[in-house]
Amino acid sequence: MLLKTSKLSLTGESLLGLWERSAKLPFGDNLFSRFLGWAIPYTSSVSPRIEVLERGHAVVRLEDTRAVRNHLASVHAIALANIGEFSTGLALTSQMPDGMRAILGSLKIDYLKKARGRLKAEARCGEIVPGQKVDHILIGEISDGQGNLVARVEAKWVVGPEKKAEGAAS
Repeated sequence: MLLKTSKLSLTGESLLGLWERSAKLPFGDNLFSRFLGWAIPYTSSVSPRIEVLERGHAVVRLEDTRAVRNHLASVHAIALANIGEFSTGLALTSQMPDGMRAILGSLKIDYLKKARGRLKAEARCGEIVPGQKVDHILIGEISDGQGNLVARVEAKWVVGPEKKAEGAAS
């Protein structure tokens, strides 16, 4: 399970179910985004909004606000890395079978041009095989409002079976 904290534990099915129920409500995408922000405090520091969440596919929006800007009047490099990693994590989690977990193993980002205006990070993830430990390389592409690619994130997620807690019954 990717989203596992002392507050919450979500599998792919439960994450998608929560998204589908939220999307039917007025401002449901906003509520869902805030809920994930509560569960993942650092990611919420840039106030990302989930626009699309389907099995193996995520689109995350980032508004260009003063809080995410750098000294060059463009979106800060780490804010871009944040939403790029977040989009790959959501795409991965939406595919996560029960009994599996993931952790980010590495993150690489290429900055292609200054990022300004409303941005979208999009990522896709193929099927995850239950019971196998595998590295999944996911690409998050970040584009501006004109469709220009401003950054590309490469996230290596290490996915494998959950370890049973010591002393847990088999």
